[in-house]
Amino acid sequence: MTNDKKMSSSLWPYVTPGIPDDLFEQLPGIPLSQREVRLLLISALRMQPNSLLWDIGAGTGTISVEMGLLCPQGKIVAVERDGEVANLIRRNCERFEVQNVQVIEGSAPECLKNLPQPPQRVCIGGVRQIKNILKEVWQYLPPEGRVVATASNLESLYGISEAFAELHARNIEVVQSAVNRLETRGTHQTFAPVNPIFILSGEKLD
Repeated sequence: MTNDKKMSSSLWPYVTPGIPDDLFEQLPGIPLSQREVRLLLISALRMQPNSLLWDIGAGTGTISVEMGLLCPQGKIVAVERDGEVANLIRRNCERFEVQNVQVIEGSAPECLKNLPQPPQRVCIGGVRQIKNILKEVWQYLPPEGRVVATASNLESLYGISEAFAELHARNIEVVQSAVNRLETRGTHQTFAPVNPIFILSGEKLD
């Protein structure tokens, strides 16, 4: 995209990331990257102004919406296999007036060959077969392309780590979130933990 105009949203009229979770439309049981974790993900992606991002397993669409607002000259492709959830992403894009997000209904890795290419950045989260998906994504990633993947359990953590090792990824980083939020429960205020998650990132060699 060549439009130099800044994208803005009346619901979130700021130039900083970190949209509160409750501003997004949600569905019971559908994953949502919580704000503090989302900030770590956005930082790990290292988007450039005109990057093409594949957001695989987009869930509620929080990453797609935030990146769409932050990178109005870029393009975000949100991949979600469930039609109802894909429609949820579309509604959240409309809610935040984001126009550079394309929602694709499909299952990875089979649908990847039909996506706009090549992606400079890929975000993978909340998906099955994450190791297979990561290895398939690598074929479409150009040199110096970057992948960020999340793991909420040890099996996914091992799968991503093994894939990065087998693919000879460089500049690998691993972060585990540990965040507490102040919450009111009854007449008391207490700190409640945000679900911990592993965030792994790596780059493709030249």
